[in-house]
Amino acid sequence: MGQLPASSAVLPVREYLLVALTAAVVTFLLVGLVRLLAFRIGAVAYPRQRDVHVKPMPRMGGLAMYGGVLGGMLLAHQLPVLRSAFDFSNDPYAVMVGGGVIVLVGVLDDRFELDSLTKLAGQVTAAGILVLFGLQWLFFWVPWGADKGALLALDQNQGAVLSVLLAVTMINAMNFVDGLDGLAAGIGLIAAAATCAFCIGVLAKNQGDVGSYPPALIAATLAGACLGFLPHNFNPARIFMGDSGSMLIGLMLAAATTSASGKLNYDSLGATDVLGLLSPLLVVAAVLFVPLLDLLMAVVRRTRRGESPFSADKMHLHHRLLEIGHSQRRAVLLIYLWAGVLAFSAVALTVFDVVVVVWCLGIGLLLAFFVSAVPRLREARR
Repeated sequence: MGQLPASSAVLPVREYLLVALTAAVVTFLLVGLVRLLAFRIGAVAYPRQRDVHVKPMPRMGGLAMYGGVLGGMLLAHQLPVLRSAFDFSNDPYAVMVGGGVIVLVGVLDDRFELDSLTKLAGQVTAAGILVLFGLQWLFFWVPWGADKGALLALDQNQGAVLSVLLAVTMINAMNFVDGLDGLAAGIGLIAAAATCAFCIGVLAKNQGDVGSYPPALIAATLAGACLGFLPHNFNPARIFMGDSGSMLIGLMLAAATTSASGKLNYDSLGATDVLGLLSPLLVVAAVLFVPLLDLLMAVVRRTRRGESPFSADKMHLHHRLLEIGHSQRRAVLLIYLWAGVLAFSAVALTVFDVVVVVWCLGIGLLLAFFVSAVPRLREARR
């Protein structure tokens, strides 16, 4: 990994914010055109028994989000500092190409409803493109072998398999959680913002290590795209992101995590700080706790009934919140709260005292649990 000269070792926070804002504006403006296109070609979600919307809704919102990502990347390529993310790494190019493939697969699914094996093939192809561009794991931390763990150096095949598995898992996790207006876009925004904050913190510690530029850039553009799409998608939604959007979010989160965790200069981070080494994983694992748990519960539930793990039902966590008595908006905001508490607590572990963060995390989780249970408590009192 290269380092910028001392005079250039700055934190390009303003540039990251500008890139995120550009991605948000481009996405916001493109949604109207994509909405018209979706109606014209028939990419429309008609209400089904397991759905919560009651009228036909255009899909394919991920196409607008991908346009926002491209807009943010194009601007970053022209900025004086963030251009280094392209000069020293192929990771941004990998995301643009791989993202294009996953969005194409998602658009086809939004229009023609592809079968699960075809979608899985498309997901593996998009993840494989990331690997072909060199975006894969190089090291993996394990909690044994030394006083505070050790780093395993992965060969090309091992790193490729781990990268593809992570990408496919995250793609399907985000796809599974996309069930309420604004839910996937909000969780994607929280995940990307937390990951970007962590990478900027690493950049500060490494005094301008350009290896930290690509993951933060990927996360910033994704955060902007989610932010720009959210006004159109929050309840009552005027468009759905569809599989083209949810799978793009999952792929880009996997790319940002792989870029951050697999290519960081661990020596400069301090090998004794285990939490620092694991923070990229903690950020994404924490923020994806809800969709990953949702994915696991859905697979177990469907398998026990003798059904395909990819079959649809109305038993997801967000459906359960609706059954408890929460409105759509409140259910989505509650999941935002859970995801935000977990994600930013994981980031805070690398910056603040562990005891303070654990106490704050506990208070935040208790608050989230209490607010989630309010309808049940009211019913019990009655």
